[in-house]
Amino acid sequence: MRSSYLFTSESVSEGHPDKVADQISDAIVDLFLSKDPEARIACETLTTTQLVVLAGEIRGKGIMDEAGNWAPGVKDEVEKAVRDTVKRIGYEQDGFHWESFRFENNLHPQSAHIAQGVDASGNKDEGAGDQGIMFGYAANDTPDLMPATLYYSHKILEQMAADRHSGKAPFLEPDAKSQVTLRYEGSKPVAATAIVVSTQHGKGYDEGEKEAELHAYVKSVVADVIPAALLSDETVYHINPTGSFEIGGPDGDAGVTGRKIIVDTYGGASPHGGGAFSGKDPTKVDRSAAYITRYLAKNIVAAGLAQRVTIQLAYAIGVSKPLSLYVDTHGTGTVGDDVIEAAIGKIEKLGGLTPRGIRTHLGLNKPIYQKTAAYGHFGRKAEGDFFPWERTDLVDDLKAAVA
Repeated sequence: MRSSYLFTSESVSEGHPDKVADQISDAIVDLFLSKDPEARIACETLTTTQLVVLAGEIRGKGIMDEAGNWAPGVKDEVEKAVRDTVKRIGYEQDGFHWESFRFENNLHPQSAHIAQGVDASGNKDEGAGDQGIMFGYAANDTPDLMPATLYYSHKILEQMAADRHSGKAPFLEPDAKSQVTLRYEGSKPVAATAIVVSTQHGKGYDEGEKEAELHAYVKSVVADVIPAALLSDETVYHINPTGSFEIGGPDGDAGVTGRKIIVDTYGGASPHGGGAFSGKDPTKVDRSAAYITRYLAKNIVAAGLAQRVTIQLAYAIGVSKPLSLYVDTHGTGTVGDDVIEAAIGKIEKLGGLTPRGIRTHLGLNKPIYQKTAAYGHFGRKAEGDFFPWERTDLVDDLKAAVA
């Protein structure tokens, strides 16, 4: 590891067009899982000027039959979930308004060929919903064991959204992006060298006193979020560097589910397998295996077995057991990486890391997903049934397994 370097991560707000799409897709996942915990869902969303389009495959009791007929009232519930999501985010603009945008629902029954490969039958356990590789990561940069650059990028936008919703910052509109660059010495962040925030704003906040008010507000949020020890007179701020940002959200740029996978995960600090999360039920290992690898990584660091760790799992569609498990502690481990790999295999409660084992251990067959779809899937508090992959309840099992 280099002794001194700069690293940068970005985040986008709940009002970013791609994040609007993610939240809509996960609102549909939650709606269908609330009706049938074993529902199969692959819901993609497109957002653009005054238009939302859903597409994808679904299957579930009380939702849609094999011929594509909706259960009574469900089609209306789908549209309501979509409009309620956009309303909650705060879009009431001429170019994108929750009440008046055109809506297209193109969801249809899941392919029978996918179903036969994935479903449990006879002596065959439930298989993975697709092939692929998934990565999990944890580092002791922050109390939540996340890369500090991404953690602070998320927190800046979360605070701005909270202030917009509360009325504290009425000049803010929903669309925003942030970016944080930190200088690291060894593995620890020591200084914030650059902060970038671009936020959609009300009319007139791109010049004069109103622009100065907006800039001062953003700097106050940064000061609240980033530790004072990391900020200095040498920190460079770029606030709305293009000048005006009145037109935003889906009216300013089309949004599609699954285009912010690095924002969703580790801000570039870890590899990514390429699969998105939102819109997918937990039989899809793109989602559930990414959650279990984060869970394992976080518990490994919390157990003191490493300061930083990356984990990879790989699956084949229709096959229950993972094809491979890889652990890399980047030279920070207190035991060998192979020892940790073997330890994970010894922990029976993980169910062999099969799709069913993952869903059972983490309790994933619940309508918990819309909250994940903005400000990151990881580094969030495990409150109630939400974000169970953030628990650190595997620490004792790991310590015992490596002893």
